[in-house]
Amino acid sequence: WLRVSGCELLSDGSVRGSEQYGYDGWDTISFDLGSGRFVAADGAAEITRRRWEHEGTRAEYLTNYLKHECPEWLQKYVGYGQKE
Repeated sequence: WLRVSGCELLSDGSVRGSEQYGYDGWDTISFDLGSGRFVAADGAAEITRRRWEHEGTRAEYLTNYLKHECPEWLQKYVGYGQKE
């Protein structure tokens, strides 16, 4: 199981971000901040996509994380690098 998340602070102050999930070397499902939707890579992941979108809590959590927490961490660690 692999989870990769990331965000990018754009010059206009907006944020771009995503989170991707994989299993056993295969992409399974991803979340795109811009659309606020999950994208299933195959039929098996479609079941998870439907469940997560129906529940709504996972998308809400990821939207908050990618818009607010991730950029805060990014700025913090970039600042550390600039000090060094």
